[in-house]
Amino acid sequence: MKFYCIADEDTVRGFRLAGVEGRVVADARQAAEALAEAAAHADCGIVILTERVAVGIRERVDAIRFERARPLIVEVPGSEGPLPDRRSLRQLVQAAVGIRLGAEEGGS
Repeated sequence: MKFYCIADEDTVRGFRLAGVEGRVVADARQAAEALAEAAAHADCGIVILTERVAVGIRERVDAIRFERARPLIVEVPGSEGPLPDRRSLRQLVQAAVGIRLGAEEGGS
């Protein structure tokens, strides 16, 4: 099972250093093409997108997530950091499960 990264140049370069193939994209059209190509490969198990790339192709990302078992799509912050108003993994789990997990972020 292979990983594939679709992102800005700095993020793709970083993942390449870790042995992950990737494609640099500059707009939503390029991102949609790259995602379609990655999803078409039977050996592609995980696609890593930056949050900014995913926002531009949200419908396609959600379609793959909800309609297919593979590839798993993971969104990560890009080189410029996380998007504002983005819920953390802790917040997503708390909302899904309905219980508070550990200490709040940024607090004690």
